[in-house]
Amino acid sequence: MKSVRPIVSRPMPSRQQLARFGDIDPLHARLYATRGLTTADDLDYSLARLAPVGTLENIDEAAQLVIANRDKRIIVVGDYDVDGATSTALLIRCLREFGFADVDYLVPNRFDYGYGLSKEIVRVAAERKPALLITVDNGVSSVAGVREANDLGIRVLVTDHHLPGDELPAATAILNPNLEGSSFPSRNLAGVGVAFYLAARTGWLLEERGVAGAARIPARYLDLVALGTVADVVPLDYNNRILVHQGLRRIRAGHTVPGVKALLRQSGRQLGRCISTDLGFAVGPRINAAGRLDDISVGIECLLTDNEETAREHASLLDRINSERRDIESTMRDQAFSYVDQLGAERWPSCVCIYDESWHQGIVGLIAARVRERCHRPVIAFARENDQLLKGSARSISGVHIRDLLEAVSTVKPGLIAKFGGHAMAAGLSIAEADLPAFRKLAAQQMGRLYPNADFSGAIVTDGALPGSAFNIDFARSLRDAGPWGSGFPEPTWSGHFVIVEQRTVGENHLKMRVRPADGGNVLDAIAFNQAGTAHRGVVQLAYRLDVNEYRGVENPQLVVEQIAPF
Repeated sequence: MKSVRPIVSRPMPSRQQLARFGDIDPLHARLYATRGLTTADDLDYSLARLAPVGTLENIDEAAQLVIANRDKRIIVVGDYDVDGATSTALLIRCLREFGFADVDYLVPNRFDYGYGLSKEIVRVAAERKPALLITVDNGVSSVAGVREANDLGIRVLVTDHHLPGDELPAATAILNPNLEGSSFPSRNLAGVGVAFYLAARTGWLLEERGVAGAARIPARYLDLVALGTVADVVPLDYNNRILVHQGLRRIRAGHTVPGVKALLRQSGRQLGRCISTDLGFAVGPRINAAGRLDDISVGIECLLTDNEETAREHASLLDRINSERRDIESTMRDQAFSYVDQLGAERWPSCVCIYDESWHQGIVGLIAARVRERCHRPVIAFARENDQLLKGSARSISGVHIRDLLEAVSTVKPGLIAKFGGHAMAAGLSIAEADLPAFRKLAAQQMGRLYPNADFSGAIVTDGALPGSAFNIDFARSLRDAGPWGSGFPEPTWSGHFVIVEQRTVGENHLKMRVRPADGGNVLDAIAFNQAGTAHRGVVQLAYRLDVNEYRGVENPQLVVEQIAPF
């Protein structure tokens, strides 16, 4: 059973802080100031403000390696999520347009080969006799795989954004903003961001060598950069916001690959009004579903094709796979919720580890995220990988670096974790099934040691109350356009007291309401997703986002309610 979460308002910026934004609407200035911006210049998302391509360590070495192999066979080795798919599609599109002779891709099926450039996937690639392997969104932990490629006489360029381990692979070049000692200003680049930087530098060097127009080619695929960056939930620092903003501009103008266009339409989104949440909650899950249940190749092919009809066919197939994914996830989610609810909140460990032998290994990351939302603490969900191993997917909370936690467990008991890797907020690992009880105990112990003051309250952080004058369609539209919103630069959430005028259940479990501000004003539409089943009366406190709802061509402001609490 979900409990009522405390609501915490962000500190109000000072008048001096707000004054630095000049003539910007005061409410918008407040939003920007509380998200770390200091002046209106921080809202300049022109490409000229992007961190210079040449400042990413090792990029000249990497680009020259690519160019040196332009007349030979190159295989791009991707990952089976949206970041990996967009990275693969972007690099292949750019290299082909640069005039490279022979470029193809290979993505390991998660069920047969697991993650990254493994020895097994190198042997598969070797059958095609490549001169160069380029990893995208993986490779920095593939020590054995790179060694295998070297033994076979194949050069490897690693492009990745994941945190490196104690040992780096012996690749010919490694491009990763998270290498130790890096001074690159945006360590939050997604894998597709790293691939974009490589393509941009390669295009620039080719143009220097007489390939006309090469330098302009990578920017044509900023739609793919935006999609991969948002879907991978990397923090939207200034550099990433520029990339996403520019990609969204291209999508809205219709300058996007047919696959993105088809996926937006398949999910009922409008091309001309596309925002970051459309990429994160509509397009991204459809591509991810293919990698979770089957083979990400259909998602990559959707992003690679220039044929509109083929793109629509791929988008339709991805939509069907996503529907299957939702059905499987629903069953697993109910089982996971039943487990933690029966355990009881007072017995939840500081790191919740859940496992069922029937669970699908491609879905456990989603289950970890759902249970985290319920328990407000780090969660690791496991599924059976093979007869001996369990595959785990971890999702964390603010203030708890989940990869550091796994590293601490591995340090205390070497060999307990067969392999692991990831980020601050998400990670993957494999352990022996027999070691699950020991892992549970050690993970909780290390949580207590590393994060004794971890916040498990699940507090909803809001931007305070909205004045009555802001409940209009113009302000709702302005909030949509004020982003791009995402991880590290959260979409505005507000809180306030309202009278429930009407309420009814729509869909399977959604609560549709009509509400009025408690201090007076017009009645507003509101919807609370997955919150039907409880009748609310009188005055309630809502935590909500102000959004635009379009119905039969008419737009109205609508509250998208995160929590309804009695008052």
